[in-house]
Amino acid sequence: MKWFDYTALTIVIIGAVNWLLIGIFRFDLVAFLFGNLSWLSRIVYTLVGLCGLYLLSFFGRIRGMSE
Repeated sequence: MKWFDYTALTIVIIGAVNWLLIGIFRFDLVAFLFGNLSWLSRIVYTLVGLCGLYLLSFFGRIRGMSE
């Protein structure tokens, strides 16, 4: 499952960079690359959201490692 953790983390980091670009420059990289709310950009946004929710499990794993 480690490969899935790294993949999810990479996708969430890409999403975070996209939000940084939106916040600072008002530039949506996903919309620029795939179209404004096209089906492909909606898939990208959905993947980023699902990976973010999956990474919430890191909190439990980190807490379990420290005990």
